[in-house]
Order: sequence, then structure tokens, then C-alpha cells
Amino acid sequence: MLGYDTKYSSNLDDAQLIMIAKKEKRILLTKDLQLYRQATAKKADSFYSKGKSEEEKLAELANRFKIKLDIDMATSRCPKCNSQVKTIPKKRVVNKVEKSTFAHYDDFWVCPKCGQIYWQGAHWIRILKTLKTAKEKGKKQLNRE
Repeated sequence: MLGYDTKYSSNLDDAQLIMIAKKEKRILLTKDLQLYRQATAKKADSFYSKGKSEEEKLAELANRFKIKLDIDMATSRCPKCNSQVKTIPKKRVVNKVEKSTFAHYDDFWVCPKCGQIYWQGAHWIRILKTLKTAKEKGKKQLNRE
């Protein structure tokens, strides 16, 4: 959602994750110390997260990789398939979202690859709160360094 090109899979084994990271020149992010050590030994770019909460993990990533913890829908990516989402006129989602969603929201985005429709619904407040807390934790982490 933050606009960064990412891949996620819980179906791949460690060797496959390391191979993809190396082949596609990606950074392997993990909380698995053993995977991190294997990736490092095999010269794959990797990062071991020690954060306990989502906010702590985001803060670590933001500090380490200079990631901005702000959502810009112009660059946002689909959490399901990683394609960049595009604005879609409200009238084109009339039969693709619940009637109550259609009635309460005006701005919609669609993933051109998987067809998922997005809007800034009730969950949006939680997302923004998580990002705000992560920014605060990030500042505290930097002050301790």
C-alpha cells in the first residue's frame, strides 16, 4: 500500500525465498533468524526484523530503508498481487461492491491485474493509526541510536 514493489509468500521454503531474492535483486525481509543467517551466508540481501508489533516492524523498515510511512494512492500497490492500483470511476464499481459501500464512499481504486477493488473504508482509520504509531516509534528508535 505504501507504493513499494514487494512480494510475499508463505508457501515457499527458505531456499526458494533466497533464490528469488537473489535472482530478482530483492531484499529478503524476515523475522526468522535462521532464514536471515542462511540468506546472509548465500550473499542474498536480507534484513532481520526484531520488532514485536506491526508498528515496531514498520518503524525498523522505515529507518533502515528510508521508507516513507505515508500512503499515496497515486503510487499504491495491490496488497494481493503487487500491481499498481488505478483510480476507477464510482459508476464502474456499482455492481462490484456492496450497496452500502457504494452509498458511503466516492473514491475507488482497482487493481488492473487481479481486479480487486479498494476504497478508504472503516479499516482506513486503523491503517492510518498504525502508520502514525510506527512513525512515532521510528523517531524513538533513531533517538536511541
